[in-house]
Amino acid sequence: MARVPYLDAEDLPEEHKPLLSRPINLFRALVNSPGAAKAMSGLGGYIRHGSQLDGRVRELAILQVGWLAKSPYEWSHHVKIGKDFGLNDADIEALKAETAGETTSLSPLERLALKGAREMAVGGEMTEATFKDLEEHLQRDLLIDLIVTIGFYCAVVRILPSLGIDVEDSYQPYLDAHPLPE
Repeated sequence: MARVPYLDAEDLPEEHKPLLSRPINLFRALVNSPGAAKAMSGLGGYIRHGSQLDGRVRELAILQVGWLAKSPYEWSHHVKIGKDFGLNDADIEALKAETAGETTSLSPLERLALKGAREMAVGGEMTEATFKDLEEHLQRDLLIDLIVTIGFYCAVVRILPSLGIDVEDSYQPYLDAHPLPE
C-alpha cells in the first residue's frame, strides 16, 4: 500500500501535468515532489529513449536488478517492457538460470550485462574484470550508459518499497507469468 497519495493530472498545477504523461503508480507517487519526479523522469527518459544501448541488453540488465531485489513493481513493468524490446519467455528464464550460475544460450554481451548488473546490485560495483570484458563488446559511451542504467535501477528498486508502490492491475499478469523467488 502506497505511503503517499497517488496523484492524478487534475491534482497538479498545469506546469506539472506533463510529469504524468505516463500515469503509472511510481510517477503518480513521485509527483508529490515535482522536482524529484522531473529529475527521475529525465534520467529514466534518457535511459529508455536517448541511449543507443541495445534495448534487449538494457532490459535484461534492469530485469536482473529487479529479480535480485525481488521488486514486484520493477520486475512486472520490465517483463512487459522487455517483451516490447524483443525479450521472450525463454530469455527471462535464461536470466533466472544465469542468476543461479548456469550457462545459457544468451549472447556473450547479454550474459556479461547480467553479470555486471549482479555485481553492482549485490556488491555495489562492477568488477574490473567484468568492466574489461564489457569493453570488448561495447563502445565506451554504451558501457557508461549500461552502468548508469544499472545504477539508476538499483536506486529505483529501493525507492519503490520505501514509498510502498503497488503493482497496477494491468502489470499483474506479467508478475503472475514470471513470479519472483520467495
